[in-house]
Amino acid sequence: MNIQVSQRTSQSQSLTMTGQMQQAIALLQLSNTDLQRYIEKEAEENPFIDVSPAGRALPALPYSGGGRAEGDDPASRLADHPLSLYGHVAAQFDLMFSDASERAIAERYLEALDANGWLSEPLEDLAFACGLDMDGAEAMLHRVQQVEPAGLFARNLAECLGLQAEDLGLMTPIFRGVLNNLPRLAAADLTGLARVCGCGMDELRATLKQLRGLNPKPGADFSHGETMQREPDLIVTRGPDGWKVDLNRSTLPAVTVDEDSAAAITRDARARGYVGERLGVARWLRRAVEHRNQTTLAVGAEIVRRQTAFLEHGPSQIAPMTLADVAQAIGVHESTVSRVTTGILMVTPQGTLGLKRFFSTALQGDASGEGGASAAAVRYRIQRLVAAEDPANPLSDEAIARAISDGGPVLARRTVAKYRDMLNIPSSFQRKRRGKLDAI
Repeated sequence: MNIQVSQRTSQSQSLTMTGQMQQAIALLQLSNTDLQRYIEKEAEENPFIDVSPAGRALPALPYSGGGRAEGDDPASRLADHPLSLYGHVAAQFDLMFSDASERAIAERYLEALDANGWLSEPLEDLAFACGLDMDGAEAMLHRVQQVEPAGLFARNLAECLGLQAEDLGLMTPIFRGVLNNLPRLAAADLTGLARVCGCGMDELRATLKQLRGLNPKPGADFSHGETMQREPDLIVTRGPDGWKVDLNRSTLPAVTVDEDSAAAITRDARARGYVGERLGVARWLRRAVEHRNQTTLAVGAEIVRRQTAFLEHGPSQIAPMTLADVAQAIGVHESTVSRVTTGILMVTPQGTLGLKRFFSTALQGDASGEGGASAAAVRYRIQRLVAAEDPANPLSDEAIARAISDGGPVLARRTVAKYRDMLNIPSSFQRKRRGKLDAI
């Protein structure tokens, strides 16, 4: 029996994801604040890493995104922007809590605050996270609810309005009865509401007038496109040569490598192995941070280049843009752009926005497919139309679709309904019913 043995040799290429590569990818997703924490943690374990604190002057990066005039510090312009909700409450906590442990617990409550100023987590979860029993959690909730404006840290609408009513001295048995029966109010069942509150219609109307003067979203006044719970990472300004973007150097840490200390220690042959390994890590971290900064700036600059109309005219002019568009323009992979835009905030003349907010698909403008607006711009136009409508005769989805389609992207009624739901805008029937209540 003859047995033939053959061998085939082939070559293939594969990319092995090393630990350092994974770390470099992770750095792309960090905000300036998170990056500072990461570097400080690394510096605790590596004697050759020195951290330049955020706010210290840093050398110019190779990619400047348009340059800036001498003596022009973009970070100094942050003072012109209103204090964020997070900063507003944190400043009050600094005065309210002198005990470090209580301040830390209050900070955890603050982290659970949503854009409207309500608690976004169940109190049970906060109690568990803070190591409190429910009585302790309730007591801390009562304390943090003392901040101004009244209504912050509420768990629901009734509690939010109740806190404001207590603060203004409006809480009466009738007012309490209305808050306990908000579903009846939403259904415009005024007769039933008056009956359960034990009052006449005139007394009820007077109470509802006071109720309308309260703010169901006390935190929304601090929002600028997106609730800014930390300082922005990028700053957009307009100069003589057009729009430009800079890194927010007031929050941007830098890594320096202590080469002199390393050189002194390596004279000891027994320490050379350790020094070489730690020194290599320090040098790699410095390069990775520089690469992260350059990539972040490149992505921000390309977004600014594509969104000039938004910067000048507002959300109604936001242009269609995809991750692939930006990736191709700056020569990186689409996944890189996705990572960079995950946690980065950019302050613009139109407010502070997360970079993800600038990405929106295009809607067809005409038969040729040209002139399409972005879905984000259309949603903004829907908001504006609803805000300007007659409350007694609100626009139907069909009417909104016709208004936007006239000279703009062609919209179907169901598309308007979908976007309206995304924006939490009630139907025309619900808006009409609400208009009747407001007219009381």
